[in-house]
Order: sequence, then structure tokens, then C-alpha cells
Amino acid sequence: MSNPLRIGMVGYGFMGAAHSQAWRTVHRVFDLPRGIDMAVICGRDAAQLEPAARKFGWRETERDWRTLIARKDIDVIDIVTPGDSHAEIAIAALAAGKHVLCEKPLANTVAEAEAMTAAAARAARDGVRAMCGFSYRRVPAVAHLRALVAAGRIGAVRHVRAAYLQDWIVDPEFPLVWRLQKERAGSGALGDIGAHILDMTQYVTGERITGVAGLTETFVRERPLPSASSGLSASAETKSQARGRVTVDDAAIVLGRLSGGGLCTFEATRFATGRKNALRIEVNGSLGSLAFDLERFNELEYHAGARAGTESGFTRILVTEPEHPYIAAWWPPGHIIGYEHVFTHQARDFVHAIAEGTEPSPSFAEALGVQLALDAVERSAARHAAWLDVPAV
Repeated sequence: MSNPLRIGMVGYGFMGAAHSQAWRTVHRVFDLPRGIDMAVICGRDAAQLEPAARKFGWRETERDWRTLIARKDIDVIDIVTPGDSHAEIAIAALAAGKHVLCEKPLANTVAEAEAMTAAAARAARDGVRAMCGFSYRRVPAVAHLRALVAAGRIGAVRHVRAAYLQDWIVDPEFPLVWRLQKERAGSGALGDIGAHILDMTQYVTGERITGVAGLTETFVRERPLPSASSGLSASAETKSQARGRVTVDDAAIVLGRLSGGGLCTFEATRFATGRKNALRIEVNGSLGSLAFDLERFNELEYHAGARAGTESGFTRILVTEPEHPYIAAWWPPGHIIGYEHVFTHQARDFVHAIAEGTEPSPSFAEALGVQLALDAVERSAARHAAWLDVPAV
């Protein structure tokens, strides 16, 4: 395809693999207005960078993101690094006229997120686009849930209850990786996975979280420092290693209120033993309810309150019809899709926004709204669950 978008990606870890999968496949699945050129992958560690480039399918490598941004043959900067570098890279890229896709949460602080949002607004005047990677918006079932709420199928939203449960750091000998360090990650379970359910709530309801009261806890306060020999696996060896302090939360519980008057409860934890990546959201309205469970990726639960009592209950909607969001590009009805597809959908939407000159969603301003809610939760927890208003963007 003529005039392809030349992508430069900064980072090569877990999200780097997911984004690379998307860039490899998006133009082979969807009919795009512009093609994709996986031009350059960037990272500091050459020993990991070169194998990543070969495995993920990138044509070239760079060691310095500043050099990457300065290149004239790059159109898009895809940021999949830890949160402490998001603001610096994104602001520089936007100033250089590069479109930016940045992983969530947008930044580590409100001040950084505000600066990024201002930079995106300046760049937009010159046709440069910026989007934050809240990928679960691109689950077809979640997008369909939003459409049903917007169509009034459940009436006025009364309650939202959302939980994101993991258990990958239950073992106290699990090493002190960057996600457990505030200076790198910004926060713990709250920002890493809690950000997803806060964003999803605002996305599916079309309303804003206006106030919160939160509690956070760090259950394991010291962990072994990681070493090259031990990697990320807890073992007998780690028990004799030097230890460092965990500076983020392990779990967060939040009460919230929506702009339409509805009430919310949120739970985000990495200590839900037996739960690997369990995200669930339920929306109760005046006329019915809808629920999505990530472990049942292709399904929605729908209760229509107007049904007779003898027919009352939740109906399973299998979200695999070509009329459902994104599905027409994939397989026949009943042939399910999975986690990696949401990143392909994300890339598809970003390419369309760039080519058509439209504002992508979630914009940096939308992501700032999530950052303001996260910040309010942290401040509330520091004040023993005091109720705090969440400022509007």
C-alpha cells in the first residue's frame, strides 16, 4: 500500500510483544487507508534489543529514543516503556511532529499527564494525533456493552462494580521488579490494573467519575533484588539475596460516584490468590443490567428488566456476529477471538484517526481524566479513605 505509516516503537517487553503483534497483523486483517511499515524498535540493552527485533519483525534498531524521534523516516512513535519515561518521550515526539501511541496509564503523575495533554493539543493543530493505549476498550464485547448502554437498553446507570484481580506477586520471594517501584511505575495495582477498570467504567457508561474514597495496602514491603541469574522467578536463591523496599500498593479498594448520580465500587489487587488476569465489570441500570468477564472474552451477560418474572434472568450474548464491533474482519459467527486481537483493533483505530484527521479515543485528555481519578484515590488513601472530588479535565 502506498504511503505507509513508518512505525518506531520504544520498548520491547510484554507490551512491546503485544503491540508488535498488532502492527504485524493489522494491515492484513483490516482494509486500512494507509499501510504499515515496522521500521524501527528502540531500546537501551543491545543484548535484548536485537533478538526482540528479529522475533517481533522490526526492520531496524536504535539504542536512543532521541535519535529515533529525530529521524525523518519515522511517522509514529509507539511508547511501551515504564511510566517514568512516558512524558519525556511523548512530549518530544509530538514536538517533532510524530503521531504518538502511549501505553496506559498515561504518566506517573498528574503534572506529567497535564504536560502531555497540552503537548498533544498543540500538536493537534498541525494534524498530529496522540492516543493512550487503554486496550480493553477494543474488546468487541466491551464496545458492544457501551453501545447498548448508549442506546438506553438498561436505562439510567445506578451501579457499576468492577474488579481486576491478579496473583503474580503473592509469593513474598518474588523479586523487586520495576512494577513494584514507585519511581518507575508511579503506583502499583492501582495504576497498573486499576486504571483499566476506571477507564472502562467511564467508557461504557459515558459518564465521569466525580468523587472517590480509597484504601490501599502493601502486604509485602520488602522483596529480593532481581539478579541476572534468578530472573523473575522466586527460588531458594532469592532468599539469600539483598532486599529492597516495595514502594507501591499491592491492592486498592475504591468507592466512587458517577456524574449521572450512580455509585461505583472498584477493586484492584495482585494478591487475589488463584486469579491470573480476572477482570469483571457489571453495570446495573433502571431498566436492566449488563456484565462482562474477561475470562469469558467473547460474551456479554444481559438482563432486560421488562421481562416477565417467569422469564427473568441474565441472557448470554455471544459477541461473534459480523455486526458486532470489529468482528467482521475476523472469522465466521461462533469462531472466537482473544486477548491479542484488542491490540490489532487499537492499531486499526489509530491508523484511521491519523489518515482521516480525526481525534483518536482515548485521547490524552481522556487519559488525563483517568490520571486525575487515580491521583484522587491515592490522596484519599493517605487520608484514611477521605471522600475527595475528582477534578474535571
